[in-house]
Amino acid sequence: MTRNCPECGEKIVGREDKKFCSDACRNAWNNKINKDSNNFMRNINNKLRKNYRILAELNVEGKTKTTRSKMMAMGFDFTYFTSLLNTKTGNTYYFVYEQGYMPLENDYFILVRKEIS
Repeated sequence: MTRNCPECGEKIVGREDKKFCSDACRNAWNNKINKDSNNFMRNINNKLRKNYRILAELNVEGKTKTTRSKMMAMGFDFTYFTSLLNTKTGNTYYFVYEQGYMPLENDYFILVRKEIS
């Protein structure tokens, strides 16, 4: 039985369970499958990535305080986050993956990092 590469159509030589003729074809196929489907999705992912980098840069110690103006000057967009955490005390933390922030009074924010295991 002849098997052909799903990316380029070349004949596959080698192991019986081999799916692609080369690493280049395997990478090209997976890149096509995993790419963001449209500009809207890509733009949101870029904003989330930027917010994550800003939080990680400001919160090196795992818990710190900063101002809204400092975050905004770095390009932080408060409308994009990945999850919310409501505490028993009624506080709401906004998270971008494991990096989080909570608004305090006078435009200050506490930055925290969730321990991930």
